[in-house]
Amino acid sequence: MLHSIMRGLENLKEIPTSKAHCDIPCKIYDPSSAQIAALSVVRLIDIMEETASGDKTGISSQNTIARCVMRKEEEAEKAKHEVRIIWGDYFKTPQKEAFPEIDELTHNIMLKGSACKQGVNRKDAEDFVELINRFAEIYWTTKDIKTTRSVCPYPPSLETVYPVL
Repeated sequence: MLHSIMRGLENLKEIPTSKAHCDIPCKIYDPSSAQIAALSVVRLIDIMEETASGDKTGISSQNTIARCVMRKEEEAEKAKHEVRIIWGDYFKTPQKEAFPEIDELTHNIMLKGSACKQGVNRKDAEDFVELINRFAEIYWTTKDIKTTRSVCPYPPSLETVYPVL
C-alpha cells in the first residue's frame, strides 16, 4: 500500500533519484573505534574478575557484574560491527590481493568477538584485541600509512596499533 501511495505521488511531481554506495562519506574509515571497543571488553572482564573476588553476594556486586556483562556484549558487538563495515565497504579487489589474509582475519575477528560475548575468558578478549590490531595494521598499510605498536595509556594497558600521522 505504501508503495502504491509513493508511486502516485511520484506521478504528480517527479522526485529526483538519489544514489549512494557507502554507509558513511567515502574514505572516512578508521579501525580505532573497533580497537577501543575490544580493549573495553578486556577491561570489563577485569572489572568482573575484581568484583567477583570480593563480596560475591552483595547486591552492589551483582549489579556491577550485571552491568559489566551487558556492556561487554555491547562492546564486543560494536567492535565486530566496525570491522564488518570497513571490511565490507572498504576492502575491494586491490586491497584483498595485497592482503589475501583479510577475509580469514575478519572471519576470525567475528568468531573471537562472539566468544567474548559468550564468556569471560580474558585470553579470548586479548586475542580479540590482537586480531583487531592486525586488521588495523593491514587497513593503515593499504592507505600507505605506517603504524606503531604502543601500550595503550589506560587499563587494560595492552599493546595497541596506532597510525603514525
